[in-house]
Amino acid sequence: MPNIQKAVEGLQNGADVLFLLVGAVLVFAMHGGFAFLEAGTVRHKNQVNALCKILVDFAISTVAYFFIGYAIAYGVAFFVSAEQLNGAGKGFDPQGLSLAKFFFLATFAAAVPAIVSGGIAERAKFGAQCTATALIVALFYPLLEGVAWNKNFGLQEHFFKGTLGEEFHDFAGSIVVHAVGGWIGFSAVRQLGPRLGRYDKGRATGIPPSSIPWLAMGSWLLCIGWFGFNVMSAQSLKGVTGLIALNSLMAMCGGVIAATIAGDSDPGFIHNGALAGLVAVCAGSDVMHPIGALFVGGVAGALFVYTFQKAGDPKWSFDDVLGVWALHGLCGLWGGIACGIFGLKEFGGLGGVGFTSQLVGSLMGAAYGAIAGFVVYRTVDVLLGLRLGADDERRGADLAVHKITANPEEDVRMGRI
Repeated sequence: MPNIQKAVEGLQNGADVLFLLVGAVLVFAMHGGFAFLEAGTVRHKNQVNALCKILVDFAISTVAYFFIGYAIAYGVAFFVSAEQLNGAGKGFDPQGLSLAKFFFLATFAAAVPAIVSGGIAERAKFGAQCTATALIVALFYPLLEGVAWNKNFGLQEHFFKGTLGEEFHDFAGSIVVHAVGGWIGFSAVRQLGPRLGRYDKGRATGIPPSSIPWLAMGSWLLCIGWFGFNVMSAQSLKGVTGLIALNSLMAMCGGVIAATIAGDSDPGFIHNGALAGLVAVCAGSDVMHPIGALFVGGVAGALFVYTFQKAGDPKWSFDDVLGVWALHGLCGLWGGIACGIFGLKEFGGLGGVGFTSQLVGSLMGAAYGAIAGFVVYRTVDVLLGLRLGADDERRGADLAVHKITANPEEDVRMGRI
């Protein structure tokens, strides 16, 4: 019997390792979605920069999270032997399950600077943004992640559960990842200011995207990977349910339909509407009824269209290139609050959530993101300078930073490089 039990435990651990690794790879693929969504939205002269930023940000994020961030969030450091890491050491699960968990959560951490990247596109210095990424993922993101998902500092138990009645529930990161990333992006965009020529003499000048097909490809990659983002947040085969997948699907469809109607069939709004619905459903994807998820996604799709358009008003001079504040900051905030409504049994949900806890926790998360963004990007701006020079911005970040464009053969033929 002991041998049988040991074999069963080994099989369970191995299955969970594989489950988490599949989820990690799916969320890693989402970063390709971030890259192509940004590459399709920015002007042609900044496409290479968009692609490079996301990959370099991912590498920096992973290293910063490995050495500092993960220890802050979960109290686990990796400065032991490989044998101990693989399960022989205290605090490390057998067969490297803990390491698979790190890989999975690192892809979440790296999503935060990837979100910010779209807001500050076309005019941020490459090195300065890399520095900001390291600070966010090493220090600021893990502090909130640890509170929400590891119950650090006793806030979940004593404040949310003890005072407000229920713990703050954010199953897959509407607040921890998306709202925080979106509100960090809000502060970064305010610190940078608008692109040259975006606003002039009280009027807004539209800057069209370079490629609708690349933008659409980015959206599709994100949508596909999102089912790893949400479903695999169960982090074990025992905890996974089809409800999460169906709720994610319904919210995505709600976002598409609402954005299509509200955005007058604009392709940019349509493809971002899918993402708005998925952002909003993350928090409550494990507790909502699919009809509730459809409604939550629909509200998010319309919310994105409306706020993206309003934020571009010349009186604000708020030049958020990919609309990350509207898409992630506001739709994520809506999703955290909506979890406290449509997760209730009275609205067809599974229960175990509270409206007050969700409202307060969501607002706190958004405020934390805005403050963290101000601190990080203000500091980087003062120390390193955050913005490209005017001449470099006009040339484009591809040539100014990377010394090559998206079509180098054509540029050589025309004598541009």
